[in-house]
Amino acid sequence: MIVLQPVLEVYACDGFALWPVAESAPHDFLPLGGALGPAEVGTAVMRIADCNTVEPESDGGPPRPADPLGGFLHGLLTMDDLFASGGLRITDTATGITLLPGCCSGLGERRDWREIVDGDGWASFGHDPSPSAERRGDVVRLTVDDEQDDSPVIELSVTELRRLLADAERDLTDFLPSAAAWAARHLPDHATAVTSALGRALDLPA
Repeated sequence: MIVLQPVLEVYACDGFALWPVAESAPHDFLPLGGALGPAEVGTAVMRIADCNTVEPESDGGPPRPADPLGGFLHGLLTMDDLFASGGLRITDTATGITLLPGCCSGLGERRDWREIVDGDGWASFGHDPSPSAERRGDVVRLTVDDEQDDSPVIELSVTELRRLLADAERDLTDFLPSAAAWAARHLPDHATAVTSALGRALDLPA
């Protein structure tokens, strides 16, 4: 069985106190969807805001608020181009092989997967590791790390990948209402702006 999930790259949240967050490993991936608990949503919002932190001197936008909450959310709420570190995680449960998004890959770049099924048939997704996907006829070959000659691979049909990609889009779409409800409860003064920013960071329809 092939499992595909949209995942957000997360790190340990030690010392974060602006709102409740879930415990995280030093480096992990959090699957996004509509069934996350409040602390997990809080972790996702924290991480996406952190991805978009800008230094005050290089900001170029409105002044950074002095209060800790406003300062932490500043980049998320003022930047035009937002980023959410992560991508798509694909696991073959029969073999235990997992393809993870590489460094510098973002969830907004998941559209590149459409090139596999409907475009030129090849795409890569970050580095360290350097995952890639290639269409060969009716089969898609996923390479866990292109930099390794003996890299593990996962193979699935184009039809199955197209279905899994559609499911991933639904997962992300389902995440946003959960995040909106969470923001209304934990960030009432910023809820609308935070929800809108999360949608843009995840490249979801307005």
